[in-house]
Amino acid sequence: MKYSTRLSDGVHILIFMLLNPGAELTSDAIALSIRTNPAFVRQMMSLLKKGGLINCVKGKPRPTLAKSPEEITLFDVYKAVEGDKPLLHLDTHTNPECGVGVNIQYALREYYDKVQKSAEDTMKNITLKDIADNYFNRTGKEE
Repeated sequence: MKYSTRLSDGVHILIFMLLNPGAELTSDAIALSIRTNPAFVRQMMSLLKKGGLINCVKGKPRPTLAKSPEEITLFDVYKAVEGDKPLLHLDTHTNPECGVGVNIQYALREYYDKVQKSAEDTMKNITLKDIADNYFNRTGKEE
């Protein structure tokens, strides 16, 4: 099963930008850090721009944060890169002739919704600054 890393990749891009203010940050350079391809980075940056988190101009490799790190939450990044995709996914391909297969998804939905709400509420209280500070603490680097 493939799981999404878009949230962590989105945060990675934002932290990379924060650590390299004013630098020429091509999609190639960012892709090397994430270990992905430049097209994926451009797609992610487009989503971050549409989400109001970064400013960038096509052909000018100097993206900037659209808000201060204190104003960007993990939830903002999540919504920008994942949209309305839930964290947990129900299996909709169960056997319709099995009592468990038919009803387990309905039984789980309420709990999945609670987990989603709790996770979103937590993400709303974690800022890019918090993540950057944690990064600096772990690496011994200073801002």
